[in-house]
Amino acid sequence: MSTLRFYAIKKSLNRKPILIEEKERRSEIFGSNVFNEATMRQFLTKEAFNSVMAAVETGAKIDRSVADHISTGMKEWAISKGATHYSHWFQPLTGSTAEKHDAFFETIGNGLAIEKFGGSQLVQQEPDASSFPNGGIRNTFEARGYTAWDPTSPAFIYGTTLCIPTVFVAYTGEALDYKTPLLRALYAMDTAAVAVCKYFDKNVKKVNTSLGWEQEYFLVDSALAASRPDIVQTGRTLLGHSAAKGQQLDDHYFGSIPARALAYMMDLEVDCMRLGIPVKTRHNEVAPNQFELAPIFDEANLAVDHNSLLMDVMHKVAERHNFKVLFHEKPFAGVNGSGKHNNWSLSTDTGINLLGPGKTPMSNLQFLTFFINTIKAVNDNEELLRAAIASASNDHRLGANEAPPAIMSVFIGEQLTNVLNELENVTNGKLSPEEKTELKLNVVGKIPDVLLDNTDRNRTSPFAFTGNKFEFRAVGSTANCANPMTVLNTIVAKQLRDFKIEVDKLIKKKEMKKDDAIFNVLRDYIKKSKNILFEGNGYGEAWEKEAAKRGLSNHRTTPEALKVKVSDKSIKLFEEMGVMNKIESEARYEIEMEEYILRIQIEGRVLGDIARNHIVPIAVQYQNRLIENVKGLKEIYGKDFKKFAQEQLNLIEDISGHISSINSDVTRMTDERRTANLIEDFEIRANDYCFKVKPLFDSIRYHCDKLELLVDDELWPMTKYRELLFTC
Repeated sequence: MSTLRFYAIKKSLNRKPILIEEKERRSEIFGSNVFNEATMRQFLTKEAFNSVMAAVETGAKIDRSVADHISTGMKEWAISKGATHYSHWFQPLTGSTAEKHDAFFETIGNGLAIEKFGGSQLVQQEPDASSFPNGGIRNTFEARGYTAWDPTSPAFIYGTTLCIPTVFVAYTGEALDYKTPLLRALYAMDTAAVAVCKYFDKNVKKVNTSLGWEQEYFLVDSALAASRPDIVQTGRTLLGHSAAKGQQLDDHYFGSIPARALAYMMDLEVDCMRLGIPVKTRHNEVAPNQFELAPIFDEANLAVDHNSLLMDVMHKVAERHNFKVLFHEKPFAGVNGSGKHNNWSLSTDTGINLLGPGKTPMSNLQFLTFFINTIKAVNDNEELLRAAIASASNDHRLGANEAPPAIMSVFIGEQLTNVLNELENVTNGKLSPEEKTELKLNVVGKIPDVLLDNTDRNRTSPFAFTGNKFEFRAVGSTANCANPMTVLNTIVAKQLRDFKIEVDKLIKKKEMKKDDAIFNVLRDYIKKSKNILFEGNGYGEAWEKEAAKRGLSNHRTTPEALKVKVSDKSIKLFEEMGVMNKIESEARYEIEMEEYILRIQIEGRVLGDIARNHIVPIAVQYQNRLIENVKGLKEIYGKDFKKFAQEQLNLIEDISGHISSINSDVTRMTDERRTANLIEDFEIRANDYCFKVKPLFDSIRYHCDKLELLVDDELWPMTKYRELLFTC
């Protein structure tokens, strides 16, 4: 292993940046491999084009006869771009994307063949679904699962394959993917938000949810990564002593991008441009070898597809540059982990950002309406929002003195807090003309000026308002954005629906004017949502105690957090909003719990293997060297040898202690794992893995990392942190 380690180090040090020449303007190549509106106008008949656009804009169904025209145009375009195959591209509940490639090829007899791609092949396919997670929705022996075209996310070409974004559902109609519930949640949001917008502008017909994700990641030389079994099999380092220099000097953050990393980014961005992924920002992140990529905001469904596609593309481009991309939330102990901040907002078809203040008191009242309703939704559903970002990998990051805690809270800044305090004192009932004037001029009217100075962001806040959007900062870097976006849009849509019911009730029963009713309901929401608002430091016991007083949950682990997904309240919420039925909710809970178990199980097996088969034998080998050295000193100095061999003897004893602890802990961990595996109830099994198996990882790692400091560097088998983190 040490030979492999030094071979990998030598190979990584000899790498040179791959020259990337951008000969075309990015604006010219943007979307060149996407079947977008401009391309459709060129390759589709007018009827086919109008049919697709109606499906995108209003959700209208596409007639099967028209689908044949669309598929023909799509095929001709794809072949003209060098495509030979097509695939329904979907996002099953594995957390990654899935695809099966079929050729544009069909024999017609007499040794002849044609390129063929019909409407039925575009609209629906029946892939073998037997091996995808389903949570009991369908029997394993029934392979039927259906992919259905999602025209709101345009088809694209990657390599030589035409990829068609689709939903993935069971024969009985239940969703087997992330996209289907997201689309339902976005529809619920559109419906509820439009109804509320009508209070302010009768011309609003559609509200779109926008999402701008920020993808953090690590780059590690591929040879170095391949020398670490833990990185290869789990995506993170299960052991390794911290390097003397980490991130304590803050010299990597926003620093000059290393040449190899910059070449990788440039190459990646060219691919992204062709695929229509509007990447705009790149920079060094806090930890060594950690970077960030961020796009321009996009419609949420498309943004989710873009992020899922991006993660695939990042891996493929990394191979060309001899890198391994690590998306794990905490691949290295002792330095910052990675998140995927989800910047969320709402906009109307009339061009208004509903979470951005306007130029008039009326537009600012509209802003306050959506702003306060969002806070109320988070307040009432903070446990569900926490569950939306729960995973075995994100557990390492949340609350780790670098990222948001596991306690959900909302940061809005001092200025907006003052605005809400003013609104809290609104008269209960009808407002006097003087009070309405005062509110509109000196409270609501001044919101744009307030926000000009409200640029400070609390980095410890899981859910922060940042000027014209909310930033959900607790989302993990490996996550599919659809999961948190489904929950967030569902809870806000439900809140907006309830808001309209309450306002209409006041207008009808108490004969209040619209503005009076809105102010009254918002005032009550502010009072009821105070517990979720927090401006301070999210780290430490002080906030945990304060959060407990406020009645906020603090689910530190995934098994604790996920339980709320199958609560009566959550199931009722998803059913009422038409996002998921009870079967789908329960299936997702089971799938996510099983995934948690399997992640910990795999890590335990890998750690046990490394500790016993790589670390202990090398420690024994080095110990034998020391023993031989002590024997030699004894031969030379006789009974006085201890005076000269004391350090060696101490080392021998220390090494023996660590070896003994490693072996006993690995044995105990293995026994706990075997015991847990016999438990049929997946909830109890997950808790055993969480509280009995996983804690032993830290003890095993501690002793392995101590041996790293004791054993001769030339013998040590595992590539060290100083080599993994500083050879980019």
